[in-house]
Amino acid sequence: MRYFKMNGCGNDFVIIDARSRGSLPLSRAQARAIADRGAGLGCDQVIAVERSIRGDAYMRIWNADGGEVDACGNATRCVAWLLMEEGGAVSRRIETPAGMLYAERAGERRITVDMGSPLLRWEEIPLARAMDTVRLDYAVGGLEAPGAVNMGNPHVVFFVEDLGATPVETLGPQVERDPLFPQGVNVGFAEVRSPEQIRLRVWERGAGLTKACGTGACAAVVAAHRQGRTGRKVEVLVDGGSLEIEWRAGDDRVLMTGPIELEATGELPAG
Repeated sequence: MRYFKMNGCGNDFVIIDARSRGSLPLSRAQARAIADRGAGLGCDQVIAVERSIRGDAYMRIWNADGGEVDACGNATRCVAWLLMEEGGAVSRRIETPAGMLYAERAGERRITVDMGSPLLRWEEIPLARAMDTVRLDYAVGGLEAPGAVNMGNPHVVFFVEDLGATPVETLGPQVERDPLFPQGVNVGFAEVRSPEQIRLRVWERGAGLTKACGTGACAAVVAAHRQGRTGRKVEVLVDGGSLEIEWRAGDDRVLMTGPIELEATGELPAG
């Protein structure tokens, strides 16, 4: 099967076109081997593009640790671009475990994805107990009152004064495995620079610190707006570039726009 090595703002993927066989039931060990940066192809997430009855394709996602997850915003933009390129289209519908996502061209190698409406109730995150998700009754390492948002996967977002001085790689894995989050959680650390701009780093569940996290950027803007820190349209600066996020008031949808890059293509070896 053909694979594509791609990235969105540095968040990188091995995307495997499995439509010829219908689906690609990777085991945890197989996904981990592909993602291994030493012995494998190396990536943050492994993506399978499969046949879909409802959409133009179905997208499955494995984190670098081999665990399967429901959503990945940057990968959705990469897959959408591939599908648009092969058909000469300006939009595509991609079915995911988190639901149907709609993508359209926004320029040269730029894609906008409608990421749907955020889930905001405590049981939708999910949390282990009832809690106000605007500001969680939770603190770690001197940080407190993060916002919680589910954007197809669970996120918690801490707002910090100085992101450069924040021990992301220490606090991230600690929060990821906290019992408050029974399914684990993606951990965002956001420095609000203005009502229109956020600097963000995300410790991703099952992948660690990545250069960008699309659903994390969406969650950060939703959480920031709910706490009165930003407007609804925000530039999110990540380690690998920037994403434009808009949480529309009229229909509650979150739109994410950003660049994609095709690094290499090849054939996946047997076994």
